[in-house]
Amino acid sequence: MECALTFTDLINHNDDLQQIINAGYEIEISNSDLIIHNVPYVNEKKQILRGSIISHAMITSFKITPNDHQVLWTGDYPCDHNGSPMTNLGGGTNNEKIREGLVAKYSFSQKPTESGKYENHFKKIEHYVHLFENQARAIDGSVTARTFKQMPLTEQESVFNYYDTASSRAGILSINEKLKGRIAIIGLGGTGSYILDLISKTPVEEIHLFDGDKFHHHNAFRSPGAPSREDLQRDITKVEWFTEIYSKMHRKITPHPEFIIESNISKLDSMDMVFVCVDKIPSRKTIVKYLIEKKIQFIDVGIGIDKVNEVLTGSAQVTTCTSSFYEHVKTRILSGSDEDDEYSSNIQIADINALNAVLAVIKWKKMCGFYGSLENEHYTTYSIGCNEIVNDDIG
Repeated sequence: MECALTFTDLINHNDDLQQIINAGYEIEISNSDLIIHNVPYVNEKKQILRGSIISHAMITSFKITPNDHQVLWTGDYPCDHNGSPMTNLGGGTNNEKIREGLVAKYSFSQKPTESGKYENHFKKIEHYVHLFENQARAIDGSVTARTFKQMPLTEQESVFNYYDTASSRAGILSINEKLKGRIAIIGLGGTGSYILDLISKTPVEEIHLFDGDKFHHHNAFRSPGAPSREDLQRDITKVEWFTEIYSKMHRKITPHPEFIIESNISKLDSMDMVFVCVDKIPSRKTIVKYLIEKKIQFIDVGIGIDKVNEVLTGSAQVTTCTSSFYEHVKTRILSGSDEDDEYSSNIQIADINALNAVLAVIKWKKMCGFYGSLENEHYTTYSIGCNEIVNDDIG
């Protein structure tokens, strides 16, 4: 398994970052943001204070380059040495959480006149540092951002093998941090594999996969990705296959090549969220009853597709259960007869599996506070024929 890209990796492969360190700046890389701390500036009272400059970056393999010509700023609005607000800085007010304990108050935008972009981070940082520092030095010539103070290399282990530049580019890193916990996905035959595809792109601490079946040809047509013929001849389990694929991105995926039954169901006790993607009604009931008893929140997914007059029709359902809202499960999940399995068509179509997974993951993200929720629904149905999504069991 690959190791996560570290601060040291980036320094060793980017000369401009080494230049910043050699110049004596206090540098930090948080996610994909380059931060310069302890930059002196002047406020409106002609006091010399310190702030941090943040530059969003693009990281490709081991290379880190400026995302654009703009920076974020954590201090008060910078003034000249007379206490007058500096002009021609562009940008405006901002309120972006960079990481815990660091919030940007302003954004500034100054393009280089010749090329319109900064060649590297060293030149970009030097430009903005000089803008603010020169005004402070006009008051006290001894102040400098070049403190040569060694920033602590707190390289916290990431669950990803590389930086999440998508969240940093969108400015939603602090929101993304709400997606935490230990996640279990039971059943990787169709919808469960698409749930994994989405969950693996979130910073959850652990992802546990439960399924005792092998990965066969028919699974390739109702799950994400494109296995080769050679892949299909490997005779491996679904959980091993999907762990191999998604561990290239997320480092904390654990395969459990087994079905959840009464003898091993206690493995779910430590989970914060369980996605139940099981077709067999007896197994489904066993799992659901246990999770309710243990007060473990879960989301149950299911699709029902029938062939009628040479067209397919049906629906996808998402049922959410928490420790305080679970009575609806008696009619939504537990009311099914075990004999119903004999008459189930078990038609699985990739797009409906994917949509079912998307609805389930969106609901989980609402529960985490990632998305807003107006209805707090606990049951959602998508109907193919009328292309309609209906929410129910509000509470």
